Amino acid sequence: MNPLISYSILALLALGIISIIVSAYNKLIMLKNNVTKSFFNIDILLKQRADEIPNLIKVVKESMKYEEATLTKLTRLRTDFLNSTKDEDKIMLSNEMDKIVKSIFAVSENYPDLKANNNFMLLQQRVSGVEDAIADRREFYNESITMYNIGIAEFPALILSGLMGYKEKQLLQITNEEKNYNGIEF
Repeated sequence: MNPLISYSILALLALGIISIIVSAYNKLIMLKNNVTKSFFNIDILLKQRADEIPNLIKVVKESMKYEEATLTKLTRLRTDFLNSTKDEDKIMLSNEMDKIVKSIFAVSENYPDLKANNNFMLLQQRVSGVEDAIADRREFYNESITMYNIGIAEFPALILSGLMGYKEKQLLQITNEEKNYNGIEF
């Protein structure tokens, strides 16, 4: 066989392997960055909700003096959320704020003055809209995690992801405690 043909075949084979490696590397980087972006999208909405909480507290305090402990706890959770640097802690604190905000809205049903307060109604709609957006972003985050986990497990990216130290990530999950509804406490 002609050496020129042999070298050409080897060069094409090497070029094909390099192309596969570059393609797998680029896909892994894209998947990793997509996961990061989707978490920060959640984080932005959680921050937005945390910024809305002082307004909610101010309006509710005017009508619900005896709920001081709940409002104090909500303020503390908001501060802890804003000071938190760990993603897992932010998610846990966010879930706690979720429960309290929902209970405030439920308790408001027993306060005609509060229900009639236009500021409260607008704020309730605003926070509810943010809550819906957070749910959507959490769903997108889980989708991004799923695509990432599939991407690092596919061949030949499996080899490259192992060399790059990529590990499987966990989906956001709702705890059993969050699934239970024990009614409104007064």
